[in-house]
Amino acid sequence: MSGRRRHSSDMMSTPDRFSYPPSPSPSSYSTYSSEKSTSGRSRVKGAARSVAGVFVACFSPPDEDSNHHSSSAYGGSDAFSSTSDVSGASDSTEGKKRGTARGIYATQNDSTRMREPGSIKFTLAEITAATKNFSPALKVGQGGFGTVYKGQLKDGTLVAVKRAKKSVYDKNLGGEFLSEVQALSKVEHLNLVKCYGYLHHGDERIIVVEYVANGTLREHLECFNGNVLSLASRLDIAIDVAHAITYLHTYTDHPIIHRDIKSSNILLTDKLRAKVADFGFARLAADPESGQTHVSTQVKGTAGYLDPEYLKTYQLTEKSDVYSFGILLVEIFTGRRPVETKRELEERVTARWAMKKFKEGDAISVLDPKLEASDANGMVLEKILELSLHCVNGHRKNRPTMRRCVEVLWNIRKDYKELLD
Repeated sequence: MSGRRRHSSDMMSTPDRFSYPPSPSPSSYSTYSSEKSTSGRSRVKGAARSVAGVFVACFSPPDEDSNHHSSSAYGGSDAFSSTSDVSGASDSTEGKKRGTARGIYATQNDSTRMREPGSIKFTLAEITAATKNFSPALKVGQGGFGTVYKGQLKDGTLVAVKRAKKSVYDKNLGGEFLSEVQALSKVEHLNLVKCYGYLHHGDERIIVVEYVANGTLREHLECFNGNVLSLASRLDIAIDVAHAITYLHTYTDHPIIHRDIKSSNILLTDKLRAKVADFGFARLAADPESGQTHVSTQVKGTAGYLDPEYLKTYQLTEKSDVYSFGILLVEIFTGRRPVETKRELEERVTARWAMKKFKEGDAISVLDPKLEASDANGMVLEKILELSLHCVNGHRKNRPTMRRCVEVLWNIRKDYKELLD
């Protein structure tokens, strides 16, 4: 049975190469186009040294006690954080030709009002009208950053309105807030929640983003609606998330590190397409051509998903997102949270437990019990755990790029479909 293969890899010494051949061009998956703004690069570079300022402060927990909240329509940050400093950039070299081959990593907004995503400066009257004066009945999320409301614009567009608590930002940092909104507004991809615009009025700091109504990935893994995510759907979701992170790392005008990849920040559409949300912890790296290798910053993120090398060195790179993605992969296919405190001691850290079973040749035993332990599912699980093993390597230089993760996942899906045919 495919789930019983013996494997001798070590979590701390895995290679950055895979046996899978390169995948077919993703352009067959879905193709989108976007006209790049000629001023986008200068605007982004202007914000590079302040990307952890008010935008992060607006939507980050103000203290360590604000660790938990939920949203069925947007997602949030049940994370811990502290102040950041910028000194450097990402260690990826793939960004040197960014923007020249965007392919599926660009998308086009279809709303007539949203022709320039993120550029709309909303009025307070528009926001209050959209949310019915911040009606409690429209509240869909609550956390340390503030409150998320469901809203509807005059043109019918459904939005999520993120209203920051007045206690979590510095009123003197309005300029940084504006520049960072402008920088992040240039992020546009099918698998990323769109940023429509913002409000900076008096002591109000509000971000208006796309509304995604079908709940978070974490909720679906827990069958909150009574339906079990099939293995095929989980594989599609993993690919969607990988595409989104690849776009951030490689195809934007400037590399972006999300820094909080986790299941509660992955939103699902009615068709179970994944959208990565919550850029509250996102960081712009310096231009890779500068020769710098990382961003030096105090740690931000969510326990269980955090890159241990980042925790140790305070050096943030794209490979920190890769680590989080590896943890997310294990979560998607086991159904378990990264840390399960009520489990037996050897099963509490889900990735460690799953990798141990994988190396012992018993991968199938970690498959979400809600799924069938078939040969085809066992094959997928083994290959997913092999990829995860590389992603969670203790040394970032040994982790694959997100682009490589996409290629591997495409081939896993191809092999799975062939087995089912």
